[in-house]
Amino acid sequence: MSVEASSTLQPRWLLDLNAATQSKPKHGALPDPPGYSPPNALQSNRSKNAKSVTTRKAPSSEEMDTLKLKKAWEMAIAPAKQLPMNAFGMYMTGNSLQIFSIMMVFMLFKGPIQAMFNIQSTFQRLESEGNKQQMILVKAAYVGCNLLALALGIWKVNGMGLLPTTRSDWLAWESAREPLQRAFYVP
Repeated sequence: MSVEASSTLQPRWLLDLNAATQSKPKHGALPDPPGYSPPNALQSNRSKNAKSVTTRKAPSSEEMDTLKLKKAWEMAIAPAKQLPMNAFGMYMTGNSLQIFSIMMVFMLFKGPIQAMFNIQSTFQRLESEGNKQQMILVKAAYVGCNLLALALGIWKVNGMGLLPTTRSDWLAWESAREPLQRAFYVP
């Protein structure tokens, strides 16, 4: 195939893009919008501005400590951000003993306990000599947020009736309280 034959098989837009730019008629043409530069002007400006490009300086150790501390606070508050979602999930599972509600409670207990055991490895990459004292407060906030998640789990277990809270739950010879009155509805 010749070059002329292959150019006739190409779509029209491809030919238009590869063609040389045609000069615009100056009569009746609209002016270029603000901020528009013709491609020729951009190439010449790039060659002029190539020398004026500066590289970004490396952050100082104080700036890095500040950034690491901000990231650590984000990680410390993350368990508290999950509390509303977990509370809604606990509400939706109900108080009956079903596999779904038991698994939700298990996961609610497992996550915070695991997080508290792994607290050093969680914050290890963010801790430095400059922010060591401030990281103690961050870790305390992280533990506090995980304790709130555990409290939510305890509240759910109590609502399910699995938490022993009466004397009869602990003493074998103690009998359960008998209600003074019962009401029955017979249709």
